[in-house]
Amino acid sequence: MAINKSDETAVLAVVKGVHDAWNKNDADLFVADYLDDASATLPGSYMESRGEIQGSIGFLFSGPMKGTGASEKVRSVRFVNDETAVVVTETGVLLPGESEAPPQRTSYATWVLAKRDDGWKIAAYCNSPMIGPGPQ
Repeated sequence: MAINKSDETAVLAVVKGVHDAWNKNDADLFVADYLDDASATLPGSYMESRGEIQGSIGFLFSGPMKGTGASEKVRSVRFVNDETAVVVTETGVLLPGESEAPPQRTSYATWVLAKRDDGWKIAAYCNSPMIGPGPQ
């Protein structure tokens, strides 16, 4: 399947938009391109709707992750078909003043995007820490 460069650009803009929203600590903007029935799986949690994701992110941005930002490195973009894309990113949680996150605050994420009439939307998101916890 030939990659349509405009679709690839649009898919990457959606992913970048989520990271830009994180850098603004804006939970509403963060989920703007999620489908209503999108799912998100993170270590220890599973959310099965855009509303649940927004609520969780809103809580984090107003408390434990207030003032944090995100670094982004796209590792791969693959199109399963004309209407489905899979993006893998390396994302770091940046504390105020940081430009690079250490490995313990970095994860690999898989994004599944679906093409709709109004553009590319996030259907599913999953992330995993780059490095698991060490011996206790």
